[in-house]
Parts: sequence; structure tokens; C-alpha cells
Amino acid sequence: MIILLVEDDASLQRGLLRALEDMGHQAVPASDGEHADTLLSAEPFDLVVLDLGLPKLDGLEVLRRLRNRRKSTPVLVLSARDRTQDRVHGLNSGADDYLNKPFDLSEFEARVRALLRRGQGAQTRVGMLDWSWESRQASIAGEPLVLSAKEISLLETLLQQVDRVISKETLSHRLGDVDMAAGDNTVEVYIHRMRRKLASAGLEIITVRGVGYLLRETADAR
Repeated sequence: MIILLVEDDASLQRGLLRALEDMGHQAVPASDGEHADTLLSAEPFDLVVLDLGLPKLDGLEVLRRLRNRRKSTPVLVLSARDRTQDRVHGLNSGADDYLNKPFDLSEFEARVRALLRRGQGAQTRVGMLDWSWESRQASIAGEPLVLSAKEISLLETLLQQVDRVISKETLSHRLGDVDMAAGDNTVEVYIHRMRRKLASAGLEIITVRGVGYLLRETADAR
């Protein structure tokens, strides 16, 4: 998924960019409202994470302009404005969700997942694999696919970018191996397991040497 992150606090922006990339997404940063409005006018995004207190153009005005262009892109507002009337005003202006600062990173990630599920639908089908974004469960030809917690995180990340390469580093962070050394084979171990489990679904995980991995349908399944 391609996510526009609009945040003028440099430290917070860096942290959220890393979190979004670790979730398997492509994050595009913007540090002021005018830049964000220009990007939103020209490019499609799967989600917008939008701070309200922005230089040059207020976040609410960015949101109003987006909705006036009749774009339904999900928007998660981040704001230190924590009064009830501020939240109501943000939601009434077209936001899909509102998260008060400071917030826990795990809650931010959960809100992002929920909005992306809403934007893409509750179910995804690739090959003969059915995936529920709500329950995070998979099945092949109607039969439940038994997965460990790490395998679920790996599969979810691959499904978010089917036919696109995901770096080994991103997958490592999604598996919780944040201190991965250059020679560590944790990712390879789980990729090997997932390949075996997805073979009957007409799916394969391709190694792009020096870059990462991508999930795609096998030639026979296309």
C-alpha cells in the first residue's frame, strides 16, 4: 500500500515512516500542508496519515480540499487537539479516524490496518488463497491454513504487496527480528515454510537476490 504521511515534527515523521515501512507499506512523507495538497491533487494514495497543526496550510484545510475533489481515500488524523469538539470537527470534516497525540505505536499500527482493510475490502483472494484482513486468517480452497503468529505477519505483509518486491529488512522487522544481523537466516527459514504451505494455493514466493522477495501466482495458476 502507498501511504502519504503528513507530519511536520521531523522526529515523529521518521519514527512513523519506519513503522509504516516495517508494516510492508511504501510511505511518502510531506512536512507541510501545501506539499501534501499538491501530492494529493496529483497522485493516488491508499491512505493518508494527516497531522492537523501543519505549516503553510492547516491539516483540516488539506482534508477539506481532498473531500471537495470527491476522493474517498481513507484519512487518519493525528492531533494534539484532544477536546471532544476537536475530534468531532475532524470527523465531520471528512476524517475516517482520529488519533490523539501522544499515542502508542501499536495503536497507530492497528488503526492503519483497520483503515486499509476498510479501503480494500474485508477479503482478498490470490490464486486459491482466501485471506481475511479482519480476522487475519487464511484458507485454501475452503480449508483453513494453519499458521503461526510469525507466519501470519509474513503472509499479511506479502499479501499487501502482491507482485511487488519486499525487502528482507522489512520482513525481518515484521517478524520481530529487529536486531537482524547480516548473516541471520530467520527470514529465509519462514520464507521456506511459507513456500511449502502456499504451493497448493497456486502461489510462489520468488527470491530477488540482493533485494528481497515477492509473492505471485504460479504460471499454471494464471
